[in-house]
Amino acid sequence: MTALTLEKAKHIIDAAFAKGAELKLKPLGVSVLDAGAHLVAFQRQDGASFLRPQMSAGKAYGALAIGMGSRRVEAFAKERPHLVAGISDVSGGRVLPVVGGVLIRDHTGAVIGAVGISGDTSDNDEAAAIAGIEAAGFTADPG
Repeated sequence: MTALTLEKAKHIIDAAFAKGAELKLKPLGVSVLDAGAHLVAFQRQDGASFLRPQMSAGKAYGALAIGMGSRRVEAFAKERPHLVAGISDVSGGRVLPVVGGVLIRDHTGAVIGAVGISGDTSDNDEAAAIAGIEAAGFTADPG
């Protein structure tokens, strides 16, 4: 298994911010979690609102908790809201079932973490997450 180092997490964040600048997105908050859902790194751009740490981490946490990118987690929440509400309850409310959380896979296909981004539209958050993951040499799994 490939380790998700602090250096790689910073690379993901820098590339996600670069994608945000390219797309002219609103200020973003980016959380990078390891496979055990522990925070490796977080940064927010100037002007990002104060809940971006919790929202971005919640998107990544949800992807890891359910084992699928948050695009599928969001669809799952619409199909089976009682189940996702239960998962959110047992996680202490840490799951945010909204697009913008993307699993990180290493070269073997193993999940080594997740990126969650919050700040712009959900689709744009996801695009920045994918760009960050791929720029760091990993495979992005949005759902």
